Amino acid sequence: MPTTIRRVDYFYATVKDRPGEAFRVLSELAADNVNLLAFAAMPLGPESAQFSLFPEDVDKLLRAAADSGLVLDGPHAALLIQGDDRLGVLADIHSRLYRAQISVYAATCVTDGKGDYGYIVYVRPGDIETALSALDA
Repeated sequence: MPTTIRRVDYFYATVKDRPGEAFRVLSELAADNVNLLAFAAMPLGPESAQFSLFPEDVDKLLRAAADSGLVLDGPHAALLIQGDDRLGVLADIHSRLYRAQISVYAATCVTDGKGDYGYIVYVRPGDIETALSALDA
């Protein structure tokens, strides 16, 4: 798989932390044909959770959220990097961002177990274009 690097928009949704909440939200989005490039959930204290939704089509997500009453915060920008997994690939990415003086304030990476990876990199909003340039995107 050739490496692809692109800007993606994402949205936050704060929900009650209860069993089945991710299932409910993701099922509603799927029923509205919203394809997600990525999804993350994390706790926000004892009773809330925050979902990060990375839609393939922003307009579809916005329509689905309005229909379901899901309150979204965004859009925000991040980098989605996908490619062949190899030893040192993340160090190479961070080396190029460091040389461009880009601060990475959060990141999540996963491999598919078959040789490919996906990496979401969060940089400051004003640094997105510089980061894309530093990564030759």
